[in-house]
Amino acid sequence: MNIKGVGLYVALLCCFGVAGCSTATVVTLQNGTQYVTKDLPKTKSKDGFYEFEDISGKTVRVRADEVATVKTED
Repeated sequence: MNIKGVGLYVALLCCFGVAGCSTATVVTLQNGTQYVTKDLPKTKSKDGFYEFEDISGKTVRVRADEVATVKTED
């Protein structure tokens, strides 16, 4: 195996390793509404909102006081 072959192999392993790092998260609101996200949502911003993308790709912003829990999905 030559240097280019080893480099390609290492690059592929890194890509697969990064792809496996996302963690599904469930954001539950005070009213019982649940959103499943691909990754951990951004923490509360200066304006008091959580912002995240749900699994359908829609960007969601909710007030921090409306969020009951943020838990990783088992």
